[in-house]
Amino acid sequence: MARIEGVTIPNNKRIEYGLTYLFGIGLTASRAILLKLNIDFNKRARDLTDKEVADIQKEVSSNYGVEGERYKDIMLNIKRLQEIGCYRGLRHKRGLPVRGQRTRTNARTRKGPRRAGCAVALKRKVTKK
Repeated sequence: MARIEGVTIPNNKRIEYGLTYLFGIGLTASRAILLKLNIDFNKRARDLTDKEVADIQKEVSSNYGVEGERYKDIMLNIKRLQEIGCYRGLRHKRGLPVRGQRTRTNARTRKGPRRAGCAVALKRKVTKK
């Protein structure tokens, strides 16, 4: 099992697609890394030698921000938006869609499940005396 930056790459995957399991590395970056290191795209993760795994690890850690670094950058960017009080920052604070989607309907992913107490109370039926 190849383990890079704390992420286990599945043995049966081609290394080209296995590297995309790292947060911050997509298919283009994966291919660039493999081209630079002269590793065949079609090679399976289980067929990599220890030297190749070490080379990939060194390349990723020195030239690409992955996993924890990327998560930290994203959180700092959101925090900055909130601190300066811009519209996007306010939407993040309130837990609403940030990129212009409608919220009257279809915002359940951001807003969470419907709450029972928020519905308008039904009119009570008038009883005859």
